[in-house]
Amino acid sequence: MTCSPRISVIIPICNVEKFLDECLDSVSGQTFRDIEIICLNDGSKDGSSAIMHCHADADERIVCIDKQNEGYGVTCNRGLDMARGEYIAIVEPDDYLRPDMFKDMLALVDALGGAIDVVKTPWLELHEWDNPSTLYTKPGGLYRALPTSKAPFVLADAPILLEGHPSIWSALYRRAFLDEQGIRFHPYPGAGWADNPFLVQTLCRARKIAYLDKMFYCYRTDLPGSTLHHATEEKVALPFVRWMDMTSEMHDMGVRDEGIWLAHTVRAFNYLDGAIIDDGWDNPVVRRMTKRMFDMIPEQHVLHCGKLSPAKKRFYFEQRGLPVPNISPLPYAKHLAAQSVHALRAMGVAYLVRRTAQFVGEKVKGIGVESAARG
Repeated sequence: MTCSPRISVIIPICNVEKFLDECLDSVSGQTFRDIEIICLNDGSKDGSSAIMHCHADADERIVCIDKQNEGYGVTCNRGLDMARGEYIAIVEPDDYLRPDMFKDMLALVDALGGAIDVVKTPWLELHEWDNPSTLYTKPGGLYRALPTSKAPFVLADAPILLEGHPSIWSALYRRAFLDEQGIRFHPYPGAGWADNPFLVQTLCRARKIAYLDKMFYCYRTDLPGSTLHHATEEKVALPFVRWMDMTSEMHDMGVRDEGIWLAHTVRAFNYLDGAIIDDGWDNPVVRRMTKRMFDMIPEQHVLHCGKLSPAKKRFYFEQRGLPVPNISPLPYAKHLAAQSVHALRAMGVAYLVRRTAQFVGEKVKGIGVESAARG
């Protein structure tokens, strides 16, 4: 290949032989053909390397790199340094794409005049995928939350992009933007949640963001119970540490917009919910890291955030040893109403009924921050 491709697809690979064929078939099979596919084998000990080389033999657009294990961040950075495309895509090797992903995303870029720094899409979640009889899918949280863009925007116009799953793989990034801003992954060991700082760097620095409300990326979620009872204190603390890293990045970038900070506050409580579910509120690391995280969140961000329940707000003040102010339930009630409308639009009545039943069951079991606040 001599001419620069329109898109460079970076695939960091480590011990994923079970899924790699499906992933590479979905990337090679994109209806938009002007791509290069950079496969980086990060010291796999299974058959992943042989699989990627087999695909490279059949598709000259695939470039294969075998290297020692260095972790997700270092591996992605090597791909970014190798990439020649106008846009960068990052694809996880245990996921797969629908055929028109790149074609439709670039069509939006061109319709908006080009030079879009970040093009974002929602995704489709695959749950309980280890057994065909239990597999089910549902839209990721962004679907139907935003309209497809008619003009470029900045993060302050849609801070919801910062709230939920980092999902850095459901996007395109303009390579010149990444290079001009010096955006790269942190070289954390292993997987290391390196997508967290990359998310805030790209979204907060982008001058032109576009959103396409179509689901193309098929994402395998964690299997039920797979993240319970982490073996080390470091792994228990990891969500909190990455949230703190993101906070430092945002301060360094001079982020001042309150809506962006409120979205980041929602993320903090989401991570805390996950930590309590995975490792329990009785875990001393969870308690210690919660206090450290809460000490970094200004009181007004908690009070002004309508997406936090009164119980979570009270929990924040109690954990910090501060007087609990009067907290109106109305903002959260409005949020719940809006959330129900969004769920109905995104997933339909049948799913909403099923999810309500699951929610009631979770309440009975008493998981997350709400139960910690009661306990």
